[in-house]
Amino acid sequence: MKRHFSPSSFLALASLTACLAAAPAWAERADRDQPMNIEADALRHDELQQTSVFTGNVVMTKGSIVLRGAQLDVRQDAQGYQYGVVTAASGQRAFFRQKRDTAPGAAEEYVEGEAEVIEYDGRKDDVRLLRRAQLRRYTGGKLSDDITGRQITYNNLTDVFTVDSQAAQNGGTPGGTGGRVRAVLAPKAAPQAPAQPGVPLQPTDRLPAPQEP
Repeated sequence: MKRHFSPSSFLALASLTACLAAAPAWAERADRDQPMNIEADALRHDELQQTSVFTGNVVMTKGSIVLRGAQLDVRQDAQGYQYGVVTAASGQRAFFRQKRDTAPGAAEEYVEGEAEVIEYDGRKDDVRLLRRAQLRRYTGGKLSDDITGRQITYNNLTDVFTVDSQAAQNGGTPGGTGGRVRAVLAPKAAPQAPAQPGVPLQPTDRLPAPQEP
C-alpha cells in the first residue's frame, strides 16, 4: 500500500523535509528552498547520516519540481541543502518535471526529463539525467525542444543545459542515442515591430491644376 511520508508522520524526517526558507510561491527559481514531500511504499531512514531511502512507486515534489521512480535516495548536508537520486525500475526510466520562470503575461513553460537515473542537487539547483536521457521543453502546452543523449545536465538558475553523447566507460555504450546528441529545437518567433501609422487622407473640394503638355 502506498504511504505518504511527511514531517508530521515521521519526527525523524523533520529536519529533512522542513522548509529551509520562506520563499514566495511564484518564484520557481526558489524551488530548492521549498519543503521536500515524498510518497513511497517503504522508507529506511538514518538519522545520524541524515540519509533516507524510499522504495516502491516513489513520487517526490519540491515546489514545482516532480520526481518519480522506483527508488529515491535523499540526503541533506550541514548547510541544509537537499540532494536526491531517483532510480528507475529495470527497463524503465525515471521522470522529472519543473516549471520555468517566464515573463509576466508570457505562456507557461515546463521542462520534463526522463532517464534511468536522475540526480537532483539542491545546492547547485540543477538536475542530471543519466543513461537514455531525454529532456523536453513545453511552451503553452506545446512541445518546443526535444533533446536526447547519454547524459543531460539542466541548471534552473541559468536555464542552461549541457548534453554528453560519449560512450560509457569500461566498454559501455551510449544510452540509445547511437553515440550522438539528437535535438529538435523549435524556432523562436521574432518580436514584430509595431506598424507605423500612415499619413491620414484629408478631404478637399479643389482639383489640382492640369499639367502642361
